Amino acid sequence: MDSKTEKIKCLIIGSGPAGYTAAIYASRTNLKPVLYKGIQPGGQLTTTNEVENFPGYPEGVTGTQLMEDLYKQALRFGADIRDGIVTAVNFLVYPFLIIIDEEKKIEAEAVIIATGASAKYLGLPSEDMYRGQGVSACATCDGFFYKGQDIAVAGGGDTAAEDAVYLSNLCNKVYMIVRKPFLRASKNMQEKVFKTKNIEILFEHTTKEILGDESGVNGLLLTKNDGEEIKINITGFFVAIGHEPNSQIFRKYITTDETGYIITIPGTTKTNIPGIFACGDVQDKHYRQAITAAGSGCMAALEAERYLMC
Repeated sequence: MDSKTEKIKCLIIGSGPAGYTAAIYASRTNLKPVLYKGIQPGGQLTTTNEVENFPGYPEGVTGTQLMEDLYKQALRFGADIRDGIVTAVNFLVYPFLIIIDEEKKIEAEAVIIATGASAKYLGLPSEDMYRGQGVSACATCDGFFYKGQDIAVAGGGDTAAEDAVYLSNLCNKVYMIVRKPFLRASKNMQEKVFKTKNIEILFEHTTKEILGDESGVNGLLLTKNDGEEIKINITGFFVAIGHEPNSQIFRKYITTDETGYIITIPGTTKTNIPGIFACGDVQDKHYRQAITAAGSGCMAALEAERYLMC
């Protein structure tokens, strides 16, 4: 072993609700965890203005404040939280070898992967401009704020259909913006969409620009496949074209599904490699909520403790 290689018991990769919760529990069981924040410290919640469904905050809380609170709680119990990105791993050796920022070497006896997933966006400059001011990639997180309003959902797959149906119970009108002349969603989800009276599907339309002002989104400029442009008035725009799990550097070693979500043993956070655990959105493509991520972070820490005791 290189004399500069740092040896630790438990390494946590990622700093969203799953990573910080794992750090809290691992610290309290004296695993002396080291957590690397990764490319987006605080995870996806730092792009969310208001969080009203996380237990313990009866008045709601900003995503940034929630993550700051979790960060401080992990620090309080002794977690070693560092800036840095994991750039390479070798899970065929034990202790596991992890490279930070392409140079620092760490050997860890247990690894908790909590790298999350990144929402896919359309790539429009106006998406960034109005993100958190009418643009969202999480209907269940932000739909409540658009009660009684007209909104649009971009996408034609299961995620978009599920989001549209969910939002139809809150909003006055839901437009689905679909590039193709058909929905890609499952037959069951298509039937739900077609039966919902306040959902209007705009087939063969592409979002050209999100319109708005200093108060946020107020419309969409759409392009039909024949080139005609139309404008619709909305106050919320939900992008539902899928998520990309941040598992790329682990896929050589860890079993994933076809889209890259890490597969864990049902009811646990255990992966195909003993000593490697996965929690949060990197292994959860169904719920993708802060509270479920936090819960799985707790599970991962407890399972890491049991593994290290063996």
